Amino acid sequence: MSEDVRLVAWVRGHVQGVGFRWFTRAKALEIGCLQGFALNLGDGRVQVVAEGPRDRCERLLEWLQAGDTPGHVDGVTEIWDTPRGGYDGFAIR
Repeated sequence: MSEDVRLVAWVRGHVQGVGFRWFTRAKALEIGCLQGFALNLGDGRVQVVAEGPRDRCERLLEWLQAGDTPGHVDGVTEIWDTPRGGYDGFAIR
């Protein structure tokens, strides 16, 4: 079994106003065992926080980077950390 981790990703590009957060939540639920959120930032990026097994967080990150998302992703910056908990499912904020 994979260790639990925290992924924080900032997604750049045309990712607001195109259903990006909704599709990110749907993908996280499809992958399963992930908790966290997707949030529009004031500078046009979307922040994605996901906690759960490392392999599942890596699958979500690969999807964010693959371009199979709504809108257009120019790049993704991520950091990895230890889980903090406190999330109830995967939310859109």
